[in-house]
Amino acid sequence: MATTATSPPTTATEDPVRLLIPGFLSPETCKELEFVHRSCGTAGYRPSVVSTSLPHLAATSCGHLLLPFVPIRERLRDAVESFFSCHFELFVEFTGLVSWCKGASIGWHSDDNKPYLRQRAFTAVCYLNSHGKDFKGGILQFQDGKPSSVVPVAGDVVIYTADNRNVHCVDEVTEGERLTLTLWFTRDSAYDEDPKLLNFLSQTSWSYEPADQNSYIPLPASDNMYWFSYEQSGFDIRCARVHILGFSFRASSDGESNNTSVAPAEDPIELLGKPLRLGRGDDVFMKIFANSLHALQVVQFYYWKAPELASRRKQTTVGSETVCCPTIQVQQSSGTELPLPCNHGLAQTIFGSCSNAEPEFALEWDDFVLAVAMWENYSEELKKELSTFLPYWLSSETIFVVDSSETTQILGEGN
Repeated sequence: MATTATSPPTTATEDPVRLLIPGFLSPETCKELEFVHRSCGTAGYRPSVVSTSLPHLAATSCGHLLLPFVPIRERLRDAVESFFSCHFELFVEFTGLVSWCKGASIGWHSDDNKPYLRQRAFTAVCYLNSHGKDFKGGILQFQDGKPSSVVPVAGDVVIYTADNRNVHCVDEVTEGERLTLTLWFTRDSAYDEDPKLLNFLSQTSWSYEPADQNSYIPLPASDNMYWFSYEQSGFDIRCARVHILGFSFRASSDGESNNTSVAPAEDPIELLGKPLRLGRGDDVFMKIFANSLHALQVVQFYYWKAPELASRRKQTTVGSETVCCPTIQVQQSSGTELPLPCNHGLAQTIFGSCSNAEPEFALEWDDFVLAVAMWENYSEELKKELSTFLPYWLSSETIFVVDSSETTQILGEGN
């Protein structure tokens, strides 16, 4: 059970304004959310920030990746309502993953300090990685009260009122990425994000079709959403993420059914939306990915599951199924690296160094081949769950944890 940080005693006239909850999220949950963010994130709302919102996941055919957020949102709402003794229903106004990169900071403010933010009542910030290990700087400071500052530790959560009782700032991040899951809660149902998100989901095709094995393939958003500007330079976030992990995007080879040649284009970045391969040094992985986001998601999944993959190199069990390691499909060739205008040195400065971006082990292609199969299984299972849960969510106009026994019973009656 999570413990709470020491806070000053309150009196009958003094309401609690903030609480630090260590160990609220498990290490595995932090890693899963990190995987989602590093494979789906786009340029954020502030300089040197990368963000992943729930509507963005839905818009890029990754609506199934909302599922890891659902139980967390419920637990956080319960924690906020309990600690602040809410005698009213709270609604989630915003849920998003945010990484503050080198140079990011924000001065003294409260979270409701703009006319269009007055609806915000409470804030919850969940830390997904740790100060000192994964990044430097980025300490949360409060103007008064206790705790007066929060040093981010993976799994810890800080909740506080969004008004001027919690004027705060975040010190500049000097190295690495400071990754958080941030939620804002409101008393005003007009700002509830659930009906708006469900409306978005209902307008897209989330029904699971067994014959469609590619229904979970991500679809990139507009290319400009992935452009990370920094001073007078910049880079594409998708290119940067794979480059930091030692990969590069390669053209698909001639003679393939999904061949994409590197033809002159007005904007080379457009090639990232077309079929391509992954390379590492002189090795080229022979699988053709639908687009750069597809390839990036597999790479990030591999690094999430690398320890498990290394210990189960020949075969692994995913759910109730056994996935055997396929024959490795790698050719040693210089390949044709896509001519993408990306400042890799800047990307290394922004995403590398102190962060976990530097692999702690050597890549094994056998493990990577298995990771592709595991990623497909993981995505397919989440897609199935989403198609099962969505009718319940739509009927209640809210996103919640659906009792699996209830869905099993109803599905059984339907048969």
